[in-house]
Parts: sequence; structure tokens; C-alpha cells
Amino acid sequence: MMTLKEQLLSFPPYDEREKKDIQAFLQLLDAFGDNVWTRDNHIGHISSSSWVINKEHTKILMAYHNIYKNYAWLGGHADGEKDLLQVAIQEAREESGIKNVRPILNHFFDVCAMFVGPHIKRGEFISSHIHYNVTYLLEADESDPLHIAVEENSDVKWISFDDVLSTAKEPHMLPIYQRLLEKTKKILFL
Repeated sequence: MMTLKEQLLSFPPYDEREKKDIQAFLQLLDAFGDNVWTRDNHIGHISSSSWVINKEHTKILMAYHNIYKNYAWLGGHADGEKDLLQVAIQEAREESGIKNVRPILNHFFDVCAMFVGPHIKRGEFISSHIHYNVTYLLEADESDPLHIAVEENSDVKWISFDDVLSTAKEPHMLPIYQRLLEKTKKILFL
């Protein structure tokens, strides 16, 4: 299995932003080594997300995030786990309740470095930092019952491709969602 650094070096960036985010990710790995796999690194750490589409390839599964107060794709911290595909699948299941989920690609499908502003989580202050995130393209059964993960979100729902951009209440998320949608359509020939 390739290391994360090898995967990043072989990953073809979709646009200039993704190219710069990959460079930042590689610099983080060079600077901190294994001290990026947990939240102990307060400058930045690794997270893994899932861009979950339905079997008809018309909707994205999103959750209303309690901290950010808007809909977001599913995902979370690596927390020491280096199999980031498994992290993405586990987070998708935990945050939404879906059971029948499978990767469309066995490698990640997007890379981004995302700013996380200061906030309170479980009564603890969390300072600003960067999530160095990889996203996997997954497919799930829309008929699976959904549930809210109370500590993480207050709603989970399938959102049509056409409506995803309107969920981006944080301006820095709009270009990321645009890129994810474009890549999805290109990969699936939509």
C-alpha cells in the first residue's frame, strides 16, 4: 500500500487550488511527520471525508453541521488511523446512519486544505487550525434510513446536485463544492 505522501505525489490536481493544497499537505507531512494523524497537532491535522452520492447519481448526502451551521459533506478526523478510505466510510456511517455504502473509486478523489475557525467542542475551546483533507467518492442506497448524530449534526438529508451550492454558507466552501460537483460529473459522465 502506498504511503499518503506517495498518494499525494501521484494524484493529478484538478485545478490550481487543488495543486496548491497538495503542496501544502506535502509540506505539513515533511514538517511534522506522523504528528499530523491526530488532533494533537494544533496547527493542522489529517481528516477524511466522503462525497456520498445516491445510486441514481442525482443527489449528495449531507449533514447540517452543528459547529459550522450549514450543510456539509460527511467526514472527520483520522485520529491515528492511516487507512483514510476506511475513515471516510466509517464517518459516513456514523454521521448519517447509512449502512449500504461503497467506494466508487478506491483512491481519493479530492484534496483540500480547509481553515477551521475557533470554536467550542464538547465544552473545550479549539483554536483555529487547518484540516488537511482527502475526500473519497462513495455511493449509498438512498432508501437506507438516516439518523442524526446529535454531537455532530442536527439534520441529514439527500440534496440534489443542483441545490448543493446553495448549502455553502461559508464562502470558502463554495469553490470546494463546485470542484467536487464538476469532478463527480466528469468521472460519472453526467
